[in-house]
Amino acid sequence: MDKSTEVLLTALKEAMARPGEQRLFKSGKLPGLFPGRAGLHAAAAAQALRDGLLEVSRAETRGKSVVEWVTLTPRGVNFVHEQESPVHVLRELRRELAIGRDGVPAWLAHMRQELLSFGNRLADDAQQYMRRLDSLSQRVEEALRRAEAAAPAVSDGLAGAVPWAVDALAYLERRPPGDCPLPELFAALRETHPDLTLNKYQDGLLRLHDRRALRLLPFTDPAERMPQPEHAMLDGAAVLYYAAR
Repeated sequence: MDKSTEVLLTALKEAMARPGEQRLFKSGKLPGLFPGRAGLHAAAAAQALRDGLLEVSRAETRGKSVVEWVTLTPRGVNFVHEQESPVHVLRELRRELAIGRDGVPAWLAHMRQELLSFGNRLADDAQQYMRRLDSLSQRVEEALRRAEAAAPAVSDGLAGAVPWAVDALAYLERRPPGDCPLPELFAALRETHPDLTLNKYQDGLLRLHDRRALRLLPFTDPAERMPQPEHAMLDGAAVLYYAAR
């Protein structure tokens, strides 16, 4: 893997560990996905935007500079899992476990000091560490699932009727936590199934829902405007708009 791809992967993993919009570039003590605006970091950031791995959610003009805020896209999620081998992810987990085990004494001393002077910062550090572990656990599960190719995700012949079922279930498991809007899942599936039509997509979702492979959930906020309503499906009085495992 070349250095530019390593820089790009590091930034995308950080975006997966902290769902929501984030600064594209670090600024002083303010965190960002890329440490600098020059060299490899600038080139990797430009590639992420150009290839649709990150999407600009808003921009703020401050003096002569523009601060861009970005969110991770379904294509960015797929890119991380396509670039990483199962062995690489498992080795990273092993390193994290070894560092955590060997560093416990020093970590405890540091935590005591933080409790005395930086109580609020301690809580924030603990939350960020847990998010890193949660994100790493999700990637390990994905790596094991890919390594154990003999275990099908869908049984009873459903994979033949819905050929993209395994990809849909895998995406729902590895995306950031929360219910997945149907337009987002459709866009992610079209990356690997470009011939998938909206009608076939909706019919397949109903089949998966009936077999309890996934759950279809309603759009429940009538005060909020529904983006891309053509992806929604009617179920009696309910309007199904989200999918979840």
